[in-house]
Amino acid sequence: MSKFKSRISSAHRQVGHGRTQQNVAPSTSTYCPVPLKGKAYIKELDKWIEHLFRCEKLSEHQAKCLCEKTQEILLKEANVQEVKCPVTICGDIHGQFHDLFELFHIAGKLPDLNFLFMGDYVDRGYCSLETVSLLFALKIRYTNRITILRGNHESRQITQVYGFYDEILQKYGNAEVWKYFTATFDCLPLTALIEGQIFCLHGGLSPSLDTIDQIRVLDRFQEVPHEGPMCDLLWSDPDERAGWGASPRGAGYTFGKDISESFNRINGLTLIARAHQLVMEGYNWCHNRNVITIFSAPNYCYRCGNAAAIMELDDYLKYTFLQFDPSPDTKEETSQKERLPDYFL
Repeated sequence: MSKFKSRISSAHRQVGHGRTQQNVAPSTSTYCPVPLKGKAYIKELDKWIEHLFRCEKLSEHQAKCLCEKTQEILLKEANVQEVKCPVTICGDIHGQFHDLFELFHIAGKLPDLNFLFMGDYVDRGYCSLETVSLLFALKIRYTNRITILRGNHESRQITQVYGFYDEILQKYGNAEVWKYFTATFDCLPLTALIEGQIFCLHGGLSPSLDTIDQIRVLDRFQEVPHEGPMCDLLWSDPDERAGWGASPRGAGYTFGKDISESFNRINGLTLIARAHQLVMEGYNWCHNRNVITIFSAPNYCYRCGNAAAIMELDDYLKYTFLQFDPSPDTKEETSQKERLPDYFL
């Protein structure tokens, strides 16, 4: 049994809301404690955003409403979401809320800028709930200004192992809010394409996919499978070895320079931008600059000592990297918490 599968099976809990039926998008309830449109709704949503920027959780009813409205928006987006420049590309956040706040501090805030987040908003950090709630609220408020992709941690199975599920139980006393969020995770786009030239995703390539058009027709409205092309897009990693290889993660593949060069050539791309791996400088080029890894959680797990980075693209696709260190306020996240387990990095 793979590391991925054994890790899941050993910690699996029967909590309901398993994978959604293929080809059927998750349904949303009609009940919401506030209106979902109009000036009153915008005013209420702005209050939620202000609340969340203070790292304060929403009520259970508000979280339900937040997820329902986010689903409504995401259902209209494609597996390969088209993105225009200028845009700021961000990697893993992993529940490090105050570092997300620092990211917005150095990059600028919505609606002044466009943002593309490449997944892994939850788990490992202490404030996954507030982190993903803020990103969802910003998605609702500034729908065309922010793109949020799915990472391998936006999954029922993974969040039961690495912290988000337990955080929800601690903060709400039940798993209902976890169910709302994981149903919304099923709606997140898998990839993005910036100006037809830069292909963005969380993990990496798949031996089952030669073209971007093949990604467009995948059924994404489901729990992340243990194998197959959707799994690969969220789990795979670039490698120095040529060709395809077995991933040490137990899911996805490793892929060599020859693979990324071929994929870029076939699809008319200049670059693959991805996240998923800790890199000590916050960004790392590989495969003769065919692939860039971006990681946006500084001092990952509050102990790794890495810098974080984001990639700014201007109107002409010229790029600038902004590196940043942990927010001074991160100490507030850890001061009254027990040390995190030694999670698989």
